Amino acid sequence: MGTRQTKGCPPGEAPPAAPRKRPAPRDRSDFLASLVAKSGEKLVRGGSSLAPYHRRVCLIQDMLLLAKQGRQEEATELLRHLRQDLGMESTSLDDVLYRYASFRNLVDPITHDLIISLARYVHCPKPEGEALGAMEKLCRQLTYHLSPHSQWRRHGLVRRKPQACLKAALMGKPPDNTVDLSGIPLSPKELERVAAYLERSAAHVDAVELCFTELTDEMLLQLLPALGALPRLTTLSLNGNRLTKAVLRDLTEALKDPARFPSVTWIDLGNNVDIFSLPQPFLVGLKKRCPKQGNLPTILEFGEGQPGEPEGHEGSAESPEEPQGLEPACPVGCFFSLCK
Repeated sequence: MGTRQTKGCPPGEAPPAAPRKRPAPRDRSDFLASLVAKSGEKLVRGGSSLAPYHRRVCLIQDMLLLAKQGRQEEATELLRHLRQDLGMESTSLDDVLYRYASFRNLVDPITHDLIISLARYVHCPKPEGEALGAMEKLCRQLTYHLSPHSQWRRHGLVRRKPQACLKAALMGKPPDNTVDLSGIPLSPKELERVAAYLERSAAHVDAVELCFTELTDEMLLQLLPALGALPRLTTLSLNGNRLTKAVLRDLTEALKDPARFPSVTWIDLGNNVDIFSLPQPFLVGLKKRCPKQGNLPTILEFGEGQPGEPEGHEGSAESPEEPQGLEPACPVGCFFSLCK
């Protein structure tokens, strides 16, 4: 029996291999969005609600697509929804460009800075050339800032299981005196292990990073005693979680006690559910622990008046309509320098 020949090939020769098509290069912002989407699908399958950053990243990607297609009105509407979702309640472009440029919200000034820059392009006709490139870059930076992909890369979460990353992070002395759990989803049971580790390592902890860990108000309250007892803790990062402004009450009460959080100078609460500005007593508590930081202005939440407080109350902020002459707090100044 003879061997079967491929049509068009001489006997004894293999058929030529079909040329492989190279996939089109994938836009980095699309790649980041796909990573966020995959993590969201896992959480939904597990019965958990999504953290707000999932929704915000999708809004950014949809807005960019509409702007590329020249659908300016629809892109502007998505930008308005994004601003409102991030606490920039005003729908007026003038307010976005001028009010927030001159008096920025302390919770997340980087996001506000990027939104202000993005508004200049979205409200223009269909961007092309350099304008389109600048807009894509802003959307990429905003996606990067509002999503945990950098933490996933640092911990190797793309290839490793979260439990393995958590186990490695809670072994031995914290590197650089920082307990970095950013991007690792935590459960209430795992918080018990985190609290025990913080108690064991209290003398070596200067910073705790809990960004994008799926923290809720109840979970943070569970961890609050261990965090407040750290004598050297200076910075606490809680951004990108599912925290609400209700938890500010407990944090403010903790800061009123000099024995709790004795060395803390900044608590990062940006990119959560509805924490858009910080109450004045919260900022006063931080200022008492770090008096050299100077003035700590804040924008009050809608309806968050402070009735009964006398004028000239210690640490009271200037009126938002007259922001001139206010010095930003030291951590905020550091954030501003990153935006330039």
